[in-house]
Amino acid sequence: MDNPIGVFDSGVGGLTVVNELIRQLPLENIVYFGDTARVPYGPRSQSEVKDFVFEIISFLISRQVKLVVIACNTATAAGLAQAQAHFDVPIVGVIEPGARGAVQATKNRRIGVIGTAGTINSAAYTQAIRALDAGVTVYSATCPKFVEVVEKGMISDANFLRPKTYNLAKTYLTPLLRAGIDSMILGCTHYPLLKDLLGKVAGGEVALISSAEETAMEVKAILERRGQLREGPDLPIHRFVATLETDQFAALGSRFLGRKITEVEFIDLKADTSVEIS
Repeated sequence: MDNPIGVFDSGVGGLTVVNELIRQLPLENIVYFGDTARVPYGPRSQSEVKDFVFEIISFLISRQVKLVVIACNTATAAGLAQAQAHFDVPIVGVIEPGARGAVQATKNRRIGVIGTAGTINSAAYTQAIRALDAGVTVYSATCPKFVEVVEKGMISDANFLRPKTYNLAKTYLTPLLRAGIDSMILGCTHYPLLKDLLGKVAGGEVALISSAEETAMEVKAILERRGQLREGPDLPIHRFVATLETDQFAALGSRFLGRKITEVEFIDLKADTSVEIS
């Protein structure tokens, strides 16, 4: 089935999920939507973010997508359940796959979650983990400066492992490590780019769970069950859409994706008559 997979995030962070989708599903067409005009979602109310979710999914459906990935932890927490009930296409978030991966990885049933304030305060990961195993103890930590560290580092080619960044990570993770966690969910799409740093701070005994990898696995399983996997021989098409500053999106997004983005379409959702909000 040639219809694309739709993926969206508040900015470029969700391209870590796209990277995994390309790795696991190399034949699939993909449309990625970065809502760069309204980034970040973390400090916004859940009601406002839910409205954004409905708006963007409506746009992606107008592009004939066969499945939507909400590649944003804050947006998943705010609007996944309501969107699944409202729209006809399958919709996957990044929280439940990450929670499942952590529950499968933990041996002592002590799981850490790191993320933005919006994600952590929603308690969405705690609820998802306990729905899978009510005996797990969840320890959470907000890491408000990690997104800035990643984006500034990507722009300047800075070394994430420099002492200042290492000490910041140690400050964030120390309470979780003292609690004895043996697995930790990277609860923001930016965080997989800090995996080497986080691994050094956490040590080899703590499994780092990337929601990007787990989400791509879930998408693949859904498309297989529905008989909607794309087959060749034509090369897949990857399209990118942003709501602001397409040149900056292409430059920074290429680094997140690990391959060059040559063209980004600008879209003004308020002016797009194909989008209906209800």
